[in-house]
Amino acid sequence: MIVASIFCALYFTNGSSHDDSRLRGNIVVYTTLPAENVAPVAEAYEKSHKIRVTFVPMTESDLKDRIKETGKADLILTDSRVLRRNAADGWLQPYISEYGDSVSDRFKDDRGFWTGLWYDPVVFCVNTDYMQRLPHIPASWKELDQLQNYRLGITDFMAADNAANIYMFMVAQNGEDSALNYMKQLHPHVVQYAKYLSTPARMTGMGEADISVVVQSEALRYIGDGYPLKIIYPDEGTAYTLTGIGLLINCPNGDNAKEFINWMLTDEPQLAMMNNGFYFMPANGSLMAAKQFAGKNVVLYDQLADYPEKERRQLLDRWLKEVRFGR
Repeated sequence: MIVASIFCALYFTNGSSHDDSRLRGNIVVYTTLPAENVAPVAEAYEKSHKIRVTFVPMTESDLKDRIKETGKADLILTDSRVLRRNAADGWLQPYISEYGDSVSDRFKDDRGFWTGLWYDPVVFCVNTDYMQRLPHIPASWKELDQLQNYRLGITDFMAADNAANIYMFMVAQNGEDSALNYMKQLHPHVVQYAKYLSTPARMTGMGEADISVVVQSEALRYIGDGYPLKIIYPDEGTAYTLTGIGLLINCPNGDNAKEFINWMLTDEPQLAMMNNGFYFMPANGSLMAAKQFAGKNVVLYDQLADYPEKERRQLLDRWLKEVRFGR
């Protein structure tokens, strides 16, 4: 990810050259998402609307500082946890899109300060060859804990916020001691605490692990590439990352920004991402892209994991000491 202090704005356009005279305008979007995730979205929008979208990838810490310089960007595209914090701090202004009517209340701010676009639940990703040897496939966190003699793949919670969300949601749902004890039970089965979100799914697909705890988007990507994997949704509920969008105060291109929010709640950006190997569950349940997930019965944890940065570090430090490097 590109650190915002360098301020290397990334211009994602359709093709290597373009005619600026054909553009109707532009918007600037600060984002904590990887550049490869947002590039297809920017390209598709410029092609269809003749509006240039300049995404500026940055860390959460950099975003916190950058939005204080009002009037330089229009939108933020980031984790709902970050959106809630910035709405509370007064950096966002309300905008309620008619396209957001079908977004569940749990995926948007009730005052209109931000709207969820897509979410990525944590799932069990099981090697299908290994499944054939199991008398019973684990369908819950409890059953995973009771499983014997298996190899588990999981991303290091210190490596990515999406990975840390697994633990943060467990803490919010069940309490820190309970979450920590659960992770201690899983620890002996862990083959590797991976550096990347994609690694556990790849390892499981290649037979280097039997089961992995991963975000669904990575599991779907490897299934799409032909790896022998099956997704299991934990019965009791699961952690997830909700990505949403919010309109910044004093944004210089307000009308264009609102039009972009409307578009982001349609099927087009979902299709653009899917065509580039990114598979997320739309927050707008009326979309065609959402229909492919119908009947999956995904149960999400009902407690939010909105811990302040300092508390997140403290929770992770304890996990690191007592589980990751514990005896």
